[in-house]
Amino acid sequence: MRYLVRHADAGDKLHWSGPDEQRPLSDIGRREADGLVSLLASFPIARIVSSPAVRCRQTMEPLADRRHLQLDIDTAVAVGADLDRVVELLVHPGADGVAWCSHRELIAPLIIRLREGGAPIGDDAAWSKGSVWVFDVADGAIARAMYLPPLRVERSVRIP
Repeated sequence: MRYLVRHADAGDKLHWSGPDEQRPLSDIGRREADGLVSLLASFPIARIVSSPAVRCRQTMEPLADRRHLQLDIDTAVAVGADLDRVVELLVHPGADGVAWCSHRELIAPLIIRLREGGAPIGDDAAWSKGSVWVFDVADGAIARAMYLPPLRVERSVRIP
């Protein structure tokens, strides 16, 4: 299985005054990032890869921490990345257990391309913030695709 995560909520980019790459998760986004830990608890994940954007890294940090895995950064899943390259990454024989975190600007056209290429993805495909696509690959092609909507968990309050 391979996993494609859309970064969790980072608020409205129109209300962010800094570089978009530095936009952090919102409170809702932090709850969605924590929710990934539960959402993916029963799935085998061996490697976690994130777009360089802060919001992607913050989305995957709780999962990486829980799994005791390093969080790798890769521009191959950044905004503006090459779709052909991402398809190659997804279907590569060595990609089992890899979870990538990316952006709507990459995920939306990727899901459409995979569907048009014969992947079993319905016309009602979604890519909500904090959601996950789980893919099974056989013979170099997507054999099964499952969408997991975001899960927001309540954060525990720490008293100093």
